[in-house]
Amino acid sequence: MEKSLLLAAAALPLAAHGAAGATGAASRTEDAPTRRPNIILFMVDDMGWQDTSVPFWSERTPYNRLFETPAMERLASMGTLFTQAYASSISSPSRCSLLTGCNAARHCVTNWTLERDKSTDHESPTLQLPEWNVNGILQSGEVDRTFRATSFVELLRRSGYHTIHCGKAHFGAIDTPGEDPHHFGFEVNIAGHAAGGPASYLGEQNYGNRTDGAPQSLFATPGLEKYWGTETFLSEALTREALHALDKARRYGQPFFLYMAHYAVHVPVDRDARFFAKYKERGLSDREAAYAALVEGMDKSLGDLLDWLERNDELQNTIILFMSDNGGLAAEGTRDGALHTQNAPLNSGKGSAYEGGIREPMLVYWPGVTRGGERCDDYLLIEDFYPTILEMAGIRRYRTVQPIDGRSFVPLLTGRGPNPARGRSLYWNCPNVWGPTGPGIGPTCTIRRGDWKLVYYYEDGRRELFNIRRDIGEREELSASEPRRVRELSRRLGRFLRRVGAQRPSFKATGEPCPWPDEIDTKAPGGR
Repeated sequence: MEKSLLLAAAALPLAAHGAAGATGAASRTEDAPTRRPNIILFMVDDMGWQDTSVPFWSERTPYNRLFETPAMERLASMGTLFTQAYASSISSPSRCSLLTGCNAARHCVTNWTLERDKSTDHESPTLQLPEWNVNGILQSGEVDRTFRATSFVELLRRSGYHTIHCGKAHFGAIDTPGEDPHHFGFEVNIAGHAAGGPASYLGEQNYGNRTDGAPQSLFATPGLEKYWGTETFLSEALTREALHALDKARRYGQPFFLYMAHYAVHVPVDRDARFFAKYKERGLSDREAAYAALVEGMDKSLGDLLDWLERNDELQNTIILFMSDNGGLAAEGTRDGALHTQNAPLNSGKGSAYEGGIREPMLVYWPGVTRGGERCDDYLLIEDFYPTILEMAGIRRYRTVQPIDGRSFVPLLTGRGPNPARGRSLYWNCPNVWGPTGPGIGPTCTIRRGDWKLVYYYEDGRRELFNIRRDIGEREELSASEPRRVRELSRRLGRFLRRVGAQRPSFKATGEPCPWPDEIDTKAPGGR
């Protein structure tokens, strides 16, 4: 379906600060030139909500005191901190929602992608899992089990933006158009491919690339040969290449969009020698020190970008958005045997429907709009970045081949216009078996509406109800005492899933589909 958004096509200029008046408030300069802003989207992989010295809760946690992220502190002092920013609990669903503006229930990329036509689901003894879009997303081409969409990056490119991708892509499977960021409108691609993590962060190990004739790892990071055999950590190599790309972009005389998508802080937890010893001296274990160093290396990259913007007089014309694609790893059975618990006070982590799997650290700096040091407690979901970035760029009339589920959160930054969170429900669908185990992990669908959150388990029809405002750690399950609210949220969730064409598992014993959450009162779980 083709969708046309009939909005004004004029560019949206940045608000320019003039001299402060008697009240100290800044005024708009009436004759300021209308120049479209540069935009940097800084995406971190698997970053826990508290993996930072910036507190995203109402109080500082032990993790905030452990990690050192001065660049994040700097960005927070310049912009707005979002306390309830959400994504999917697994990487590919989040990144496909980001690029398409669609909820994962609609695009049906509900687990992580890698090899063409191959599912990454683990086997379930009782459920037949749906044939989800294992090949990811694409803009053009003919590939089964993909979702076709117009990328917001393509719309930026068409409107005159120079578009740069640096780091992790993870949009489509190997040997499909979606594996290459160029196919989504990126004019420059640095080290992005089908894999969702690095084989190695170490230049000494060629970032996982083999030169001895042995089979290559599917996770080997491509395109950074000039750093092979050096002591350059992957996060640093990507940053240097991004800065080179920005130097060139500046000479083009175009606004630029940089998607700085770090592989950090995804496993393997290799040691970044620049910071590792400092954390060991504080008494951390080797694993804890390596992880803290991995986080700080990511943060240094953000600081280097901020320094480049200041040095080149671009900071006052550049919007910066900071986000993670899912919660921090807090489950057993991952590919390197890791066990992290860096999301507290949130429950669980990556792969889980609980807050630890889906609530993310998010910061936004918008010159002339964000005043610095502000906090926003309204919630949003990762598909909201699509219409937001286009609105920030002043692109107000565009066509897409897909419906857009995201809502612009510009009003949350400007304070003007209807609040996009008011009266809104957020939805998640993960009818998959991710693999690692932990609380809230399993074939689930979820709704958050206001303070209330319902998690539904396809396998046994169980429904859990939490009041997130009162119980951020999801320790008090309230379904027994709130049956009417359970039914209401189940109805909303079931209707949404059916409306967008969501998928669900079936029972192996009978071949019957699992009930939708609003059918559980009339259909027995287990296919009986």
